[in-house]
Amino acid sequence: MKKNTALKILNLILAVMLINQVVTGLMADELSAGTFEILHEGAGLVLAGLIVLHLVLNFGWIKTSYFKVHKIRQA
Repeated sequence: MKKNTALKILNLILAVMLINQVVTGLMADELSAGTFEILHEGAGLVLAGLIVLHLVLNFGWIKTSYFKVHKIRQA
């Protein structure tokens, strides 16, 4: 699978996981403890792993965008 295809899929999954975190966080009082643990806490750990994967796949862009080495021109 190409990196750009993987990132498109990963970005969609990240969006769904983020929405899940918001919704389950707002509905914490309505959910049973077990359901909350799976849907919010468990999914939060998965979300953290997916964020790390997202950063790894985008490390080239991060490196060139944020860690540029400014060379001094010599006359």
